[in-house]
Amino acid sequence: MTLALTSLTLSHFRSHKIGRMTLDARPVALFGSNGAGKTNVLEAVSLFSPGRGLRRSSAEDMTRRPEALGWKVTGLLHSLHQMHEIDIWSEEGAARQIKIDSKAAPQTALGRIARVLWLIPAMDRLWIEGAEGRRRFLDRMTLSFEPTHAEASLTYERAMRERNRLLKDMVRDPAWYGALENQMAQAGTAINTNRLNALAQLAEAQKGAATAFPAADLTLIHSDGDLPDTEDDLRAALADNRNRDLAAGRSLIGPHRADLTGVYSAKGVPAKDCSTGEQKALLVSLILANARALTRDFGAPPLLLLDEVAAHLDADRRAALYDEIVALGAQAWMTGTGPELFDTLGSRAQYVEVREQNGISEIVQKS
Repeated sequence: MTLALTSLTLSHFRSHKIGRMTLDARPVALFGSNGAGKTNVLEAVSLFSPGRGLRRSSAEDMTRRPEALGWKVTGLLHSLHQMHEIDIWSEEGAARQIKIDSKAAPQTALGRIARVLWLIPAMDRLWIEGAEGRRRFLDRMTLSFEPTHAEASLTYERAMRERNRLLKDMVRDPAWYGALENQMAQAGTAINTNRLNALAQLAEAQKGAATAFPAADLTLIHSDGDLPDTEDDLRAALADNRNRDLAAGRSLIGPHRADLTGVYSAKGVPAKDCSTGEQKALLVSLILANARALTRDFGAPPLLLLDEVAAHLDADRRAALYDEIVALGAQAWMTGTGPELFDTLGSRAQYVEVREQNGISEIVQKS
């Protein structure tokens, strides 16, 4: 079973005025100088999954300057035994639109035909910065297993915003809160269940895996203790907590207060206390575990977007990573400043140079 982009076209996307690639299912090694536009290619590929992409940018921010005409990304996606033509575009800063096989589709439809995982340099500080980034990291992994996770998250956030508005306005009438807390309880329970299921799949995928990267024990925690297990219990907890929430002006319990902790399994050391190299190795390990689990769950390995990952690993770890990607059968899109970073891949990969001339990125396929 295969999941791969066999063609990709960028039009007025970021630094790319026009760029085209014709590919097979092998890993893709993109190389070029810093600022040439390599990460912009990865961002375009990340749009083939639900959400705002690996930079979490607005559609307006993705348009090429100075023209600001809008942009378009098109691709031919081989997913399992089917082939899909996908068009993603924005006109003059408007919200992103999607067509799958010439029919308009919501973002969530992408989650049914594709799985995309990424690791970018901004994630290197995951274990030592705020809980929000770790929640986002966990939710991206969770979404890869359960495409409806995005809908539950949006429903919860909308209801919580309305509830927080009531709290800030010091509204005390219970009648105003009932419907919102019912939505929060229903969506919040789904979010928590989805997250725990994802962690269980990751743990299983790490057991006995033949990998050169260290395993991580992950735990979901909440600031106020365990989140209620059932929808009814969470609804009751939200109602019981109204006075405390009124004093704070915001909702103090729920999945939005969760955090993710990680421990380097073999050493028993919290990830936040590990060296920079160990923290990077743990992240790579989790992405690979996520990919292994998805291969079993979805039926094909996901698209992997690994930005500058080669530069942060020694030669042995790089070679081990490439071996694992090839063994997995994943179309991994990897960036680096020079082709020598991908030497050990040899003919197992396809090579693309990205260069910049007069402020315009150019894509040149090498093989």
